[in-house]
Amino acid sequence: MKIKITGRNIELTEGLKAAVEEKLAKLDKYFTEDTQANVTLSVEKERQKIEVTIPVKGSIIRSEQVSNDMYVSIDLVEEVIERQMKKYRNKLVSRQQEPGQFFAEEFISKAEDEEEEISIIRTKKFGMKPMYPEDACVQMELLGHNFFVFRNAETDEVNVVYKRRGNTYGLIEPEF
Repeated sequence: MKIKITGRNIELTEGLKAAVEEKLAKLDKYFTEDTQANVTLSVEKERQKIEVTIPVKGSIIRSEQVSNDMYVSIDLVEEVIERQMKKYRNKLVSRQQEPGQFFAEEFISKAEDEEEEISIIRTKKFGMKPMYPEDACVQMELLGHNFFVFRNAETDEVNVVYKRRGNTYGLIEPEF
């Protein structure tokens, strides 16, 4: 796999380049030598961000990770892409699609040892008293969560408020 590293608001030191190449080298088993991985490292205030984009067969494998330490972000991005690749392989195999020239033959032909199953490990039940979306946002903040399920006092339907980037909020309403 070929890796193209660019930087925004950051000096690309040899240590950073080596860390990116070392981590992404673990992904070589999934891709052919000709596959291009585009990596962008950037710093915005205290946020150390890495974006990895790998265009493949009409699709894009992408991950973006942010933390206070660039090396932590690099570790996280590799783990996320590895998980995505396992899911993508299962999708190709289950749909009996051709993998194209981007993926290594061993990756596609390897039988999946560990089938990732979705398992619900905890169930919560709680009463929902009617409230306005603004009140739900306040309640969400008090609980320290990034989303909150509530019954909307105006529509009497179950809604969800969630925290967005930039300290803004979103509201999800059902549509029938």
